[in-house]
Amino acid sequence: MTYSASSQPNQGFWETEILDMLFPRSPAPSFSSQDGELVRQFGFVPGLKEILMVRQVHALEHATVWVLSNLTRSPRNSPMSWFGATTSTPADDELLGGMSTERGFYLYGEVDPEDLSRAVQTALRRLTSGEWELAVHPRCGTNLSVGMVLTTSLTLGAAFLLPRGPIEQILGMGAAALTAAYLTPELGLWAQRYITTAIPFNLAIANISSMRDPQDRPAHFVEVRWVE
Repeated sequence: MTYSASSQPNQGFWETEILDMLFPRSPAPSFSSQDGELVRQFGFVPGLKEILMVRQVHALEHATVWVLSNLTRSPRNSPMSWFGATTSTPADDELLGGMSTERGFYLYGEVDPEDLSRAVQTALRRLTSGEWELAVHPRCGTNLSVGMVLTTSLTLGAAFLLPRGPIEQILGMGAAALTAAYLTPELGLWAQRYITTAIPFNLAIANISSMRDPQDRPAHFVEVRWVE
């Protein structure tokens, strides 16, 4: 999920060589068939396919927002604007937001349907061709969830471990909040990269429809289907 109001996700201190070995960020043949193989072997597990689809859709949602955001900063008549080649760093259009489901994703904001159709196809191609960094987004709801859990955990830990005096408790909660604020961006991107998104090797675009959200704002639904 990408919420509306950033920069391109950057490599942080959690990106160690060990993590790169365990979770490669460059496509490999085994990764392209990993989710499909899981479905073939364990498809009887309730909800497994839906979970795998949501992770892949989530990545496609993020990549589509990146492609559309880059388009707003590039000349519309430039073919290279669809390949992210007209700016040195991807833009982030904070007026765009999204929400992923196992059937596809909603995109909220003013978007030309033709631009959206091309952006989704471009995002899918770029993700499956190796641009895995497009799968994460700094405005993703995962970051909010990570921040809430981390802040709550550190605050409760400080309250439990520190002396019961009011000054010590206040200082401890302040330190916990600052630590959580410092760690959340990196941990949020880490959680997106390795938990809440997956490269959409098994997705194909089925349909794109226009609609209005409950606040009567423009919205679109990008429907996908599972392919082996």
